[in-house]
Amino acid sequence: MIGVELRKLLGRPRTWVSIGLLCLLPVVVAVFLAVTGIAPRPGQGPTLLSAVLGNGALFPAAALGIVLPFFLPIAVAVQAGESVAGEAQSGTLRYLLVRPVGRTRLLVAKLVSVLAYTLLAVLSVAATGYLAGISLLGNSGQVTTTTLSGTTLTPADLAWRTGVMVLYIGWSMVGVASVALFLSTLTDSPLAAALGGLAVLVSSTVLVTLDAAGAVRDYLPTRYWLAWVDLFRDPVPWGDVTAGVLVQTGYVVVLLGAAWANFSTRDVTS
Repeated sequence: MIGVELRKLLGRPRTWVSIGLLCLLPVVVAVFLAVTGIAPRPGQGPTLLSAVLGNGALFPAAALGIVLPFFLPIAVAVQAGESVAGEAQSGTLRYLLVRPVGRTRLLVAKLVSVLAYTLLAVLSVAATGYLAGISLLGNSGQVTTTTLSGTTLTPADLAWRTGVMVLYIGWSMVGVASVALFLSTLTDSPLAAALGGLAVLVSSTVLVTLDAAGAVRDYLPTRYWLAWVDLFRDPVPWGDVTAGVLVQTGYVVVLLGAAWANFSTRDVTS
């Protein structure tokens, strides 16, 4: 069943179109930076975007920073929201369950497909950012000066920090997927599930900025999304990164458990 879902994922044109669009924006930004040689001043643009003119190897971080606030969560929410609700809307969910598949097995297969899409999207943006950065902005080949601490990093240091950043952002997007997947088990409308997931994230983003929400701020799903920036400080302050992992883990466990409980007892009529 998992193999079937993965083949469906990789065989759908919209999978590659959405990932292609995610990768396109960082490439456009890299082209503008290379042509004009003008980057935002520190604090006035995406973090690390001002530093990529000196070393294109930093551009994967900048590329993910560009798509993280808006475009990447939308893509993941749409994919996760369609997972179960899409089958119900098309009338195929009931026929899938008539086969000796089992609801838990089907839900796990859908989850693996969503996780594969999330990982593929994050890695594609990072890889595209690296290729665009090296090709258009160059690479010092020796050391990289971070814009956050002023210290120098060897290529090996930059590589592991970028790798951890990719994993961290990927795990944050799994939290997004969990919200949309849970909503997908509640409705027969993929659009409603995706929009519901995005509404949760928008609400969280707004509440994070309000002093009145201080009591719950640290538990909101978007609270630590930008903590990956700390990976490019020296030394790395792991506090917010660790907190972000724990918060997302809590949402993933609770929401996936709720999705399983609802889907396993749901009266499927479509």
